[in-house]
Amino acid sequence: MKKGILSLIVAFVCMAVNAQTSITPEVLKKLEGSYTGTPAEKALRNAISNVGIAKMAINQENVGAKDKNFGIEIKNTGITDQKSSGRCWLFTGLNVLRGRAMKKLDTKNLVLSQCYLFFYDQLEKSNLFLQGIIDTRKQPVDSEMVRWLFQHPLSDGGTYTGVADLATKYGVIPADIMPETYVSNSTSEFCGHLKRKLREFGITLREKSEAGMSEKQLEALKVEQLGTVYKMLVMAYGVPPTEFTWKDKTYTPQEFFKTYCIEEGEDLNKDYVMLMNDPSRPYNKVYEIDYDRHVYDGHNWLYVNIPIEDLESIAIASLKDSCQIYFSCDVNKFLDRSTGIADLQNFDYGSLLGTTFGMNKKQRIQTFDSGSTHAMTLMAVDLDGEGKAKKWKVENSWGSDSGANGYIIMTDEWFREYMFRIVANRRYCPESVLDLLKQKPVRLPAWDPMFQSEE
Repeated sequence: MKKGILSLIVAFVCMAVNAQTSITPEVLKKLEGSYTGTPAEKALRNAISNVGIAKMAINQENVGAKDKNFGIEIKNTGITDQKSSGRCWLFTGLNVLRGRAMKKLDTKNLVLSQCYLFFYDQLEKSNLFLQGIIDTRKQPVDSEMVRWLFQHPLSDGGTYTGVADLATKYGVIPADIMPETYVSNSTSEFCGHLKRKLREFGITLREKSEAGMSEKQLEALKVEQLGTVYKMLVMAYGVPPTEFTWKDKTYTPQEFFKTYCIEEGEDLNKDYVMLMNDPSRPYNKVYEIDYDRHVYDGHNWLYVNIPIEDLESIAIASLKDSCQIYFSCDVNKFLDRSTGIADLQNFDYGSLLGTTFGMNKKQRIQTFDSGSTHAMTLMAVDLDGEGKAKKWKVENSWGSDSGANGYIIMTDEWFREYMFRIVANRRYCPESVLDLLKQKPVRLPAWDPMFQSEE
């Protein structure tokens, strides 16, 4: 009996040794057989290596003139260009606001200063980080939250709540009052220096705390540190005005914002609902992502997760009433940048590479393969005879030379797969959706997959 047990143990050990955990010469030989080197395979290999995957994967069966007419379309406000910066969220939000201002001012030529509001965005994010370091000063430096803070002291990306909080607090101004600078058009280098300085300040705050400095003293030190940040921002973006004269009238930025960009009594936070289509989480629930905000005393990204059909109905209702929508998506998936068409049939990667790509939207989110990466202004929809969307159109911020004269047209199939967020006025939301806001939000950590700045 003992001999039998010993033999069984030896057999299990042998099985463990022979288990496939690495690429052995035998396995490699088997893998090599997956490429046979036929003339067709060689031709594809040569073409891909010289031309690239995207061009080779263009689906010729889908090439041709596309219908660019829309039954419901809001007049555009003019294409802007974020250039080499991650400020799509800011351009999108200000594009919506300037559309209102242009109507009130009866003008076709108005751009709101992205540089002005971005100055305060970076100042507020610096404060958010430094105060976060103070708030977590008793946690170990390698705790998940502290590590996340030091990994993400600030960025040039953002979300709608940033636009709402910043415009409400600081107002807006015309672009010619505080124009773009070289740094604002190409933010990465300066942001790198600012992040480095913030990390240094963060370490100093933790060291002073360990040495016995009180919370009140730490916050006083933080204000001194923010003085350095402010000076750096002035060097990069200029001095933000507290008062300006425009077309023979003098305004504060807050006065200009309240006069031309919102209706009397309107609140860009309370009157608007962030709607998400995230099939990786239960629908008809409210979620809030911690630290997903621009201003320390501002608003985290709080959204209602609803089925795509419900979200589309709300978007259609808004566009029918000539109300543009803040919209975000995974823009680069199946987008033909030369034509500005986003269509699932644009590219046939499977046939080119000899495989299939079968993950659905839920699986792509769960595996970090897809997420909201870019914000634009939703301005048009085309409906079929039953009132269902056939295609959509957005005003982009990549300049008028990109896509379809600065616009992107999306098939509804693409919209359903790669659209993630819209911001809608409450009046376009049914009571069933508004009732969901009475729930206590599910609080998600800052490192949740849905925490992804739109750039």
